[in-house]
Amino acid sequence: MSEFDITRETEGSKGRYVLVSDGHEADLTYSVLSAQTVIADHTGVPVALRGTGAGLALVKQLVADARAEGFRIVPLCPFVNAQRRRHPEWSDVFNV
Repeated sequence: MSEFDITRETEGSKGRYVLVSDGHEADLTYSVLSAQTVIADHTGVPVALRGTGAGLALVKQLVADARAEGFRIVPLCPFVNAQRRRHPEWSDVFNV
């Protein structure tokens, strides 16, 4: 998997992780329910970035931030939920 530069944007109770590669943008959007809980809403990866690990990289960044900042993730996004099931080592940050 390639390394990606991921930025985080937050505005009020909404936010997103953004990854740009070769002029294509992938993102993972979230909603802040409380200081302790973030809802992963949607992961969007364009066809040009599918299979590159871009989606997984976005989820990994969300998990890393959850651990660093002490919040838990509600995985409403089907992609995030699928990654949660594939990575039992992330169970400490997910509310399911």
